[in-house]
Amino acid sequence: MYAAPVDLSFKNISSLTDTWIEEPNSGLRPLKKNSEMKYLSCSLRLNNNNITELHDLQKTVSHFLAQPAHLTWLDLSFNKITHIDHVLCELRELRVLYLHGNSIFILSEVDRLGVLPHLHTITLHGNVIETNKAYRNRVITALPRLKTMDFSAITRQERVLAKIWHQSNSRCRSSKVNQ
Repeated sequence: MYAAPVDLSFKNISSLTDTWIEEPNSGLRPLKKNSEMKYLSCSLRLNNNNITELHDLQKTVSHFLAQPAHLTWLDLSFNKITHIDHVLCELRELRVLYLHGNSIFILSEVDRLGVLPHLHTITLHGNVIETNKAYRNRVITALPRLKTMDFSAITRQERVLAKIWHQSNSRCRSSKVNQ
């Protein structure tokens, strides 16, 4: 199902419940609806808004998409999100997740996304976590099926280096615990 994305970008939305009264932006490809007036799409754009919390994400996806379980592409970039909410882990078919340009500041929260079996593309640049020197290695280690991070392909060499980084950090942590 390669239909046009449901585009709710640039709507000045601060709460996901605010989206429920919005009409999606019209794009180059027309959006198609089913008999229940839900969109036949597997992509949702919520970028360039003022969203801070994601706890109503499942309800929002269900409100707009005919097949919410088939959401494969989600753009939450350029919002005011500070945490990687557990609700993202419920989107089991997600393949592409854009979170760049937010305010995510706890790098270890990326680990939560490791449960998404099909996630191959993520963007996290422009968040506070990007300033951590272990940023790229940590994300590559936490999400081993990634092919692209921050619009850049993950090379075989990066995977090797991330694995070495992870092993050395694991040894350092375990030796500190044993002291």
